[in-house]
Amino acid sequence: MSYDCRNMAAVQWHSRERRYQAELQSSRLECVPVEFGDYHPLKAITVTDAKSRRGARKGSTSSSSSSSSSVALDPLSSMLDGTDPLSMFAAASAVEVPSLPHSSSAGDLGRKKREEEVVGTDFEPWSAKRGEILARFTTTEKLSINLFMGTDKAKAPSPGSSAVSEKVRTRLEELDDQEEGSQRELLNLSQQEYANRIEELNQSLKEAWATDQKVKALKIVIQCSKLLSDTSVIQFYPSKFVLITDILDTFGRLVYDRISSMCSADSQTLPDSFTAADVNDTAKETCLNWFFKIASIRELIPRLYVEAAILKCNRFLNKTGIQETLPRLTAMIRGIGDPLVAVYARAYLCRVGMEVAPQLKDSLNRNFFDLLSTFRQIHGDSVQNQLVLQHVEIPQYLTLYSPAIHWILQCVAYRAPDPLLTEMMERCKKLGNNALLLNSVMWAFRAEFVAARATDFIGMIKDCDEAGFPKHLLFGSLGRSLACADPPEAERLTILNEAWKVITKIRGPQDYIHCAEIWVEFTCRHFTKREVNTVLADIIKHLTPDRAFEDAYPLLQSVIQKILTYFHDFSVLFSMERFLPFLDMFQKDGVRVAVCRTIMEVFIKHQLEPTRDPVILNALLHVCKAMHDSVNAMTLEDEKRSLSLLISGFIRMVWFGRDFEQQLSFCVEARATFCNLEPLLVQLIHTVNQLAMETRRMMRGNHSRKTAAFVRACAAYSFITIPSLSSIFCRLSLYLLSGQVALANQCLSQADAFFKAAVSLLPEVPRTISVEGKSRSSESLLLDFINNFFAMLLVVPDHPEHGVLYLVRGVLNMVQDYTWEDNGDAKVKVYISALPLLAAMSQETYLYSIPKVDSNETLYGGDPKFLTEIDKLCETLISQVLDYLKTLGREENTVRRQGSLSFSLFSSLLAHGDLRNNKLNQLAVNLWNLNHKHGCSDTRTSVRTLEYIKQQAQQPGMAHIGDMVQRLTLQSRT
Repeated sequence: MSYDCRNMAAVQWHSRERRYQAELQSSRLECVPVEFGDYHPLKAITVTDAKSRRGARKGSTSSSSSSSSSVALDPLSSMLDGTDPLSMFAAASAVEVPSLPHSSSAGDLGRKKREEEVVGTDFEPWSAKRGEILARFTTTEKLSINLFMGTDKAKAPSPGSSAVSEKVRTRLEELDDQEEGSQRELLNLSQQEYANRIEELNQSLKEAWATDQKVKALKIVIQCSKLLSDTSVIQFYPSKFVLITDILDTFGRLVYDRISSMCSADSQTLPDSFTAADVNDTAKETCLNWFFKIASIRELIPRLYVEAAILKCNRFLNKTGIQETLPRLTAMIRGIGDPLVAVYARAYLCRVGMEVAPQLKDSLNRNFFDLLSTFRQIHGDSVQNQLVLQHVEIPQYLTLYSPAIHWILQCVAYRAPDPLLTEMMERCKKLGNNALLLNSVMWAFRAEFVAARATDFIGMIKDCDEAGFPKHLLFGSLGRSLACADPPEAERLTILNEAWKVITKIRGPQDYIHCAEIWVEFTCRHFTKREVNTVLADIIKHLTPDRAFEDAYPLLQSVIQKILTYFHDFSVLFSMERFLPFLDMFQKDGVRVAVCRTIMEVFIKHQLEPTRDPVILNALLHVCKAMHDSVNAMTLEDEKRSLSLLISGFIRMVWFGRDFEQQLSFCVEARATFCNLEPLLVQLIHTVNQLAMETRRMMRGNHSRKTAAFVRACAAYSFITIPSLSSIFCRLSLYLLSGQVALANQCLSQADAFFKAAVSLLPEVPRTISVEGKSRSSESLLLDFINNFFAMLLVVPDHPEHGVLYLVRGVLNMVQDYTWEDNGDAKVKVYISALPLLAAMSQETYLYSIPKVDSNETLYGGDPKFLTEIDKLCETLISQVLDYLKTLGREENTVRRQGSLSFSLFSSLLAHGDLRNNKLNQLAVNLWNLNHKHGCSDTRTSVRTLEYIKQQAQQPGMAHIGDMVQRLTLQSRT
């Protein structure tokens, strides 16, 4: 037999009769009862492993065999040998892990771990404050660095002296040189250049140490420490302290690691809990040598700082070394005359003390008490004269003390008993409630401690001398503590009133909002909308003049955030009469949108039930409109998508219950408001369609004139809105969806209009579309839509004025005229897809239907003329497909496509055609053979298809299928 397509003559089509219920029953899977005791998904499975000749290596003479094993091949159990992962982890953790070789990085990690064990993670480390200090204390004045790095001349050894004594004397002379040698001065440095120079010195220190130039390293540290006695640019001093102490920390770490490595034996480092007895004599001698070198430094400040840097090394010498050294160093600081230099020296000593011996609280307390006793020096003549020379005002000068005092107090207050903290408050009172000290106390003490004594602190603030440190800063510090801890309930209103009396009198808008923003959280946390509304009114009053709010947007945003943290009931929130006027102060576009986004995010997160509250709806429409109006031609797609999601979340939460007309009115208003964001228009169309279906459900199918009119109004809304969308596939899918909704509501005219609009739109589909910025073919999307459309057309009744199957013919005519891709088979695939639809239309009873909608099965009632029209249309489609198959057979590179399409047509004939017709039967056989002609068919699919046909042949009345099977052959690829 020839497989040429030219032998496929035109045939007369007849659809086979389908009994859908019987087919459904016959295709159901057989249910096999399973005893629960015999089966469990986690039970071990018995696996039978069958080995065949195919799996054997070439030349093997072993025959096929099979073996059964009852061992479970579960991947978890086989991997872990039956032990669960947690048990293995626990067992592994119990094994002693060998210590890592001692290095600087490992030492850092170990020290950090030990510090956390003793101090705890609730202690804010110095590293967290370092960046803030560098950013806060800056200067535009020129800076200088004076370094005395000593001479480089070599000294000849004196005759007659021993090698050891000569070595010691040489070292001491080198230390003398560093103080008496040549001077290196760097002038006119900017702040950044100064920081870069200090970092260079830090690197030089590391390089000198790495090349075993220990004396040079010590020189660098000493000279850098001397810089801390220089207050010529006083406003930069806190940042200078941070930079210099970085070098001291590096030096202390290097010395400690050096001595620790000398104690190592057999690659074992000292344990964390070592004692001086575990240290060998060599390490002790080296340690003493370092302390002797430092003791020979003549100037107080470098000697103090360098010894503090290696304070931890006392552990190598004796058990009580650190405990004895800390009080001595604390007393040495009393010799520093400049109070600013002294307070930072105490801060460094407290920092080192907390790292190496946080349990020694006495030295921490003594540093604070010494600070209190010397604090009056700030108002002495020497300090005042220095401030006059540098043109620095006393308020600015006092802020320079804040980082050091805050740190000292943080160390003192950490896990301190209440009596000690109370004592410190009393000492502050004796000093006349110095504002700077009181501010630091409130910053450093635990929030619970401050909150419990809030009334006492307010009394102390009132008694403070406001000169140099305004009281509103103190109330700001108090407010921060009260935002973290609750004061006694009976005192809360009094506290708020006392604080706000001071806050509302602040003249400067920026000073005012800095303090007011802090107290907003306390107000929201403990009071009602009445008090919050009063606070908002006061903020508006202070920031509206001269548009002062433009310079306070970050703080105003923080106010909104704090209010939203405590007020999740938006009916309460928007009932505050000053809330929306407060929002109106955000007039900068970017800030306004950010605030609106924040509001909508909180609403979507906490609004669990749909709402119809007019207060909420009007306010949120105002908020959403602000977001929508920010969209312009420059807005990124991601931003549009993000805004659309937020507004869409609001639309979904609006529901008027059975008041459908009000719901539709809201959608009409939303369409006018959000016309620039297409996803929202799509959401609104879905909402209106859902509304129409909800109307049908609630009315339980009893359509009154009013209900029908409402559904038609919903259809009109969708019909008007869909053309405004730019995405053509979005329009197509919405036309189809809206038509389905209209048909389900028995609105046949509206449904017909939607389907006709979809058919009219099909020729406008472009051949390519943009997907994520890349051009992609639209063919697959178009095919998917047409197939979905065909599925809907089964239940769509013909229009009495447009003839039989006018919608189906309209789609097929569009397919015929559409410009498809070259070398593509999409058009023929549509023709083949139309055959199942036409076959389903010729049945006496349709596969599915819509309640109360008469489809063509009812309208035509099996009219022979209607069936004849279907058969003619099917014959035309088959003829078109066969002609196309002939065309594909003319070229060798298209035979694979020819085979695939011939098999698709064969499958349609088999499923839907009446193969009792000899010509149709022969066509099916020819198509099968054409598919296998060039060996391009999928063998597995062909075998399974043949098995299915043989099963069908055994069914009653299907003998003609059995005859056809005899003529279907499988051809080898070779």
